[in-house]
Amino acid sequence: MELKRVVVTGLGALTPIGNTIPEFWDNLLKGVSGAAPITSFDTEKFKTKFACELKNFNPEDFLEKKEARKLDPFVQYAIASTDEAVKDAGFDFSQMDTNRVGVIWGTGIGGIKTFLEEMRNYFAGDGTPRINPFFIPKMIIDIVPGHISIKYGLRGPNFATVSACASSTNAMIDAFNYIRLNMADVIISGGSEAIINEAGIGGFNAMHALSTRNDDPSTASRPFDKDRDGFVAGEGAGTIILEELEHAKARGAKIYAELVGGGMSADANHITAPHPQGLGAKMVMTNALRDAGLTTGDIDYINVHGTSTSLGDISETSAIVNLFGEDAYKLNISSTKSMTGHLLGAAGAVEAIAAILAVQNDIVPPTINHFTDDPDFDPKLNFTFHKPQKRLVRAALSNTFGFGGHNASVIFKKYKE
Repeated sequence: MELKRVVVTGLGALTPIGNTIPEFWDNLLKGVSGAAPITSFDTEKFKTKFACELKNFNPEDFLEKKEARKLDPFVQYAIASTDEAVKDAGFDFSQMDTNRVGVIWGTGIGGIKTFLEEMRNYFAGDGTPRINPFFIPKMIIDIVPGHISIKYGLRGPNFATVSACASSTNAMIDAFNYIRLNMADVIISGGSEAIINEAGIGGFNAMHALSTRNDDPSTASRPFDKDRDGFVAGEGAGTIILEELEHAKARGAKIYAELVGGGMSADANHITAPHPQGLGAKMVMTNALRDAGLTTGDIDYINVHGTSTSLGDISETSAIVNLFGEDAYKLNISSTKSMTGHLLGAAGAVEAIAAILAVQNDIVPPTINHFTDDPDFDPKLNFTFHKPQKRLVRAALSNTFGFGGHNASVIFKKYKE
């Protein structure tokens, strides 16, 4: 069976550094930090008092007020980014076979704010379970693809993927496979997350996973810096529309890039810590390259997982050096989490968008907030510190790794006939 080719024809982003694709990309290249003191709840007694929150987001720009109240923020974010992506792709669903248009979405945690609010209301009462009838539909992870399919009348494959911070990359890989196996023509894929609340920040604080650099939030996300002290929580969504090549050409769609490979692996090591030698990270990149039919010399840019944790950054870069060998020193590497923070289940989609735009525009976004070199990192690696770098980007690889040892990578390359 001949596999179909899969291309990217629409993008949407709702991030801490931009609520649209143009704004997000512009601020990535400018090296803007999205981190600031948390405004959504009182952080006085919390170890971490800052995060990468969305700015100036109003769900009523996309939803009726009554409808918005029925949706957890992680669903609102997904609908907003998908609205941009669908318009960007130029779809007229009335002229398409919507039985072959699907939605596959990734989220790590889902409606944690809804759960927190309902339980707070319950325990403040007399024990009578006065539960909002929208409680379950608001919080369950799979409700996002449900809402998107209902909004646009899409009857193709429809489900959610959950693999912690690798969730939306796994969603993309599933979408890629459904299309190239001719089980769908178009799939709306992506991820969303909304964990900046007492439960989310308190929970990650309890794990000692978050930076506590409260005196200087804007520089707290410091991937590959000697003084990195944990990740910075982010929120938002990214949508990537994947389409079968001939279907896209037939309707005259613009094509950003071609998705040519996806890889998956497990660390099989620890529930939260990466494999110390990066074996899972090496394997997932190996699998992605094999799937794409590419070699290490074909990759020009890696958007790394790069969370700014002490163990994670070392593990990932060790895997890159071990796999790529001398080709590692020809790469540009960058962590856009230095600007957006860590969007957890949405990270894969948002960072894949950065990789796609790097391929399209031949420019690599930077890693910001580097102050002190860490001797544990190979000094010959190009981490693209401080400023973007113009270069030919024939193909870009995007890594995402999740608690539980879940690893997923995707590769995008320039589209050619």
